[in-house]
Amino acid sequence: MDGDTLYSIGELARRTGLTVKTIRFYSDRGIVAPTDRSPAGYRLYGIDAVARLDLVRTLRELGLDLPTIRKVVDRELSLPEVAAAHAEALAVQIRVLRLRRAVLTTVAERGSTPEETELMHRLAQLSEDERRRLIGDFLDAVFDGLGATPAFAGVMRSMTPELPDNPEAEQVQAWVELAEMSLDPGFRAVVRRMVEDLAAEQTRSDMMGPRRDIAAAVRDQAGPALTAGIDPASPQADPIVAGFTAYYAHLLGRPDDVELRRRLVTRLESVNDPRRERYFQLLAVVNGWPAPESLTPVFDWSVQALRVRTQQ
Repeated sequence: MDGDTLYSIGELARRTGLTVKTIRFYSDRGIVAPTDRSPAGYRLYGIDAVARLDLVRTLRELGLDLPTIRKVVDRELSLPEVAAAHAEALAVQIRVLRLRRAVLTTVAERGSTPEETELMHRLAQLSEDERRRLIGDFLDAVFDGLGATPAFAGVMRSMTPELPDNPEAEQVQAWVELAEMSLDPGFRAVVRRMVEDLAAEQTRSDMMGPRRDIAAAVRDQAGPALTAGIDPASPQADPIVAGFTAYYAHLLGRPDDVELRRRLVTRLESVNDPRRERYFQLLAVVNGWPAPESLTPVFDWSVQALRVRTQQ
């Protein structure tokens, strides 16, 4: 191309793919000024107008407004600075859209009332500090008096959701449901009961050295029996039940008798509360962890096996 060649709007339109009307619009606003005019008064443009229009089109497609674009092409503003500011603004918009999508998806799935929808909306809009305070209040309530103990401090950390800076819609949706659960007094009471049971086992374990909690022991011993298809009421289940009840007796420093086995039934039913499992499922989504394995079938098998052997 000859750098001195001048082009009419029609020729410029053919080179850039823009319409004559669009180029005239940009020209009227001083974004792409004509270099000269023909004897008949028609606008003529230099070759630099092609590159300028290509840049304008790109910036418009990225969502920049015309006043900002004019400052960029006139070098009044640095393109990297404008791009950074615009990217940040888009990040905020994306986050807001994800929050709205999460709330609307939950409302649609649950058939929520207006009151529930308002609560979900408020929970979704909490700041990071507000989210930390909400979960902190929940954990402080259920670990009251125990949170300073190293073992329980670790458990508290493992139960803490950390919503990332740029969460996916599914993470926001999981956070909203998890936050609702943490506000439920009934769920708080369930978790507090599990923590107290764990503390009772931990007291003796501290003297004996680190030990698995009873839920982990039952999982490890009853899980293979469930996989093998052993009937919990059959004689084949006897040594398995005896194994984890003996371990529980050892944890508590009590004899392995009917009373202890009934206590273990209550303990496993508490751990097997579906709300507990749901909490950890949601926690995994929010934190981006692998989905936890469901222990409901194992605990159901173990409770049934214990009940058969404690009926009098």
